[in-house]
Parts: sequence; C-alpha cells; structure tokens
Amino acid sequence: MLVSSNTFDDAGVYRLDRHRALVQTLDFFTPIVDDPFAYGQIAAANSLSDVFAMGGRPLTALNIVGFPPDLIRPKTISSILRGGLAKATEVGCALIGGHSIRNPEPIYGLAVTGIVDVRRVTTNANARPGDLLILTKPLGTGIATTAIKRGFASRVLEKKVIALMSRINTVGADLAEFGLVRAATDITGYGLIGHLVSLCRASRVSADIDPNTVPMISDEIDDLIEQGCVPEGTRQNFYATTVVVDWKNTDETRRILLTDAQTSGGLLLCVAEARVEKVLTLLRKARAPSAAVIGRIVPQRRRRPLICMTR
Repeated sequence: MLVSSNTFDDAGVYRLDRHRALVQTLDFFTPIVDDPFAYGQIAAANSLSDVFAMGGRPLTALNIVGFPPDLIRPKTISSILRGGLAKATEVGCALIGGHSIRNPEPIYGLAVTGIVDVRRVTTNANARPGDLLILTKPLGTGIATTAIKRGFASRVLEKKVIALMSRINTVGADLAEFGLVRAATDITGYGLIGHLVSLCRASRVSADIDPNTVPMISDEIDDLIEQGCVPEGTRQNFYATTVVVDWKNTDETRRILLTDAQTSGGLLLCVAEARVEKVLTLLRKARAPSAAVIGRIVPQRRRRPLICMTR
C-alpha cells in the first residue's frame, strides 16, 4: 500500500509490481442540480477526478445508486446513469456495472479503479518549502448551487457552474506524467483551506495564501454571500479554520469563499518555482478553467497558524 487513508489523500494507491499501481476511490452525493443527466455528469466527474488528482488514469468504474422508488421514476434514474456513463466514456473508463438500493433520498456516484506509474504518483504529502500553489478551477460552487436551489442565481451562473462541475480534472495525469508537479489535491467538500490544511499536515509544511489572487466563478458570488446563500458545509469549514488560519486583512466574504465546500472542484498543485511556467503553459493548452498562482509553501511554523493570509 503506497497511499492509505492516513494522509487524507484523494484516493488509495496499491502497488501491483515494480512499475504499476492501482488507484482506488469512491464518492457519491445527493442531487445538487435539478437536471438528472447533469447530476449524473457532475457526480461522475467528481469521482473520476480523484484518480487524475493522484496522477493516474481511470480504468473501470462501478455505479453506486440509491433512490426512493415511490418518488423517483425509472426514466429519471436512467438519465442519471446516462450522465455518469457519458463522463466515464469521455476519459476512456469502462463502466462495468454497479449496485442500487432503496434509499429515502437519491444518491449517485462511482467507485473508480485507475492505474498509475509508481514513479509518478502525486500525493498531498510531498510539498516542499518554496513550491508555488496553483489552482485550476475558480471557487464558489457551494454558494452557487445553494443559490440555484433557492432561486437566487441567474441563468448565466447556473449554466456556468454546471459546466464547471461537469469538467473532469484530466490535466492532473498529464502534469504527473511530465513530472511537473511535486504534490497535489483536488478541492471538494472541505474547501480550499480545508484541503490545504490536510496537504500541509501530510507534508509537514505551512502555507501563505494571497486571498486576492484566488479566482471565483463570477462576481455574482459576492452578492450571493451577502444574501446568505452559504451552505451548511461551508459554514462548518469556516468555523473549523479559526484555530489553523490567520485571517488578518481578509474580509468575511473572502473567508467564506476560501472555505466554500466545492463539488467537483479543481486541483491545487504544488509546483517548484523553476517549473511554474511549464505548468501554466500546459494548463492553458488544456484550457483549464483557471491557472492562478495563489500562494506559496513555506517551512512548517512551530506555532499556529498553519496558514497565513498575505498581500
């Protein structure tokens, strides 16, 4: 076992032989958008991205489905599964079956098995002082989807956030295979700061973030935060950061954005400064939604905070 649950990484990694290892992960959640096909796409993209975050490529996947049969029609379930299949097909991953149960509310996701070169495994435990932090998707999906549920989001924002969450982080494998990234993690339920905390602890380092360089999906996100469109997961993330983050010179709106619980978020990459331009070039070539340098890894601070906000 090369990567276990000890470091709170994105997937487990198990060595097969001298050169190859399996990457295994699973993820599922309740619907966050009304359209069942889009929901299936988002849930599948979220699961598949975990393998790419580890530098691997998906081989096979199994559906995980739960639904209340008296409330959800078979046609709707079929549409969810077609959304997941479309995303698996997009990255050459064979969807080979799965399992369904009766459940009080719908759930959907994938258990994914991938493969990776043992020399190219990208974990969250190899960051080094001096590495720059690069974010590949803007933040705000938790706030946006909450606003969609409440009817506060514009149609433009709704379309934009669905497209963003449906995008798989395939670029993670490309970066790993070129040996350009030192460490990485994908940004999901614990938000940018929560996943960065796990990375810092696993790598025994600290980090400085410039909050003004962190991209968000739309200027509309600021207004939605002001209107109270903040999911409970984001609030919990925010409260959990008080003992590990120095939030000085950062207003509450920006703090909420940085702790917003993401669904199918981007990758946070730790890159040696000498390789940053190559990484940014590759991200632009891959048309990554974002290629923002947002901070730097620093030596582990002897005392809290683990993460500091800089200007």
